Amino acid sequence: MRDHLRAGIAVYNEGRYHAAHDAWEEYWLDLSSGADERFLHGLIQFTAVVHHASEENWSGAQGLAESAAEYLDGFPDPYHGVALDEVRSFLMATAADPQHAATDPPTLTHEGEVIGYGALDFDATVITAEVLAEAGRYDEAVIADAVARARSELADGGDSQFVGMLFSFVRERDQRPVVYQRLRDHVELEQQKDDDVRGLFDGSG
Repeated sequence: MRDHLRAGIAVYNEGRYHAAHDAWEEYWLDLSSGADERFLHGLIQFTAVVHHASEENWSGAQGLAESAAEYLDGFPDPYHGVALDEVRSFLMATAADPQHAATDPPTLTHEGEVIGYGALDFDATVITAEVLAEAGRYDEAVIADAVARARSELADGGDSQFVGMLFSFVRERDQRPVVYQRLRDHVELEQQKDDDVRGLFDGSG
């Protein structure tokens, strides 16, 4: 859960409130009912509260604030490293006055640290790259291919160009379109190499 938590927290802290839940949702959907399922359900609804408030959907923010507060009620602070007291206070204040959510949504912390993209290790960066690709309408297949090649690089201990480009795609927000183009070009080049090699053996080359 740790990598998914940190990825979602980083996306949220970077102001991508709607996209943040995508880092948690896939993991959450696989959980059976229990404390962790309730915890992630509450976090997902919390980010939806902030998103609705940013869109001035006050009724949506208020209703979800009440629900999210119920899901997160009773957990120790922190839980799985996530500080919850400020989140719960924010949700209760928003349930009473939904416009409160637009004034100062809390920053999320993990293990006492404010998490941004630069704090993520490789596995959490991969999750974040997939979330940002979907949210930014980048080709998710390109990112998936780059992730597979990056994992192969790490396993082989060889050149880490795809690892580096994935970190840049996540961390260099202003340059993300340029980094993505470079990443796509490298993916296409490596795919062509793969096709050329296959052609040597299947008679199509």
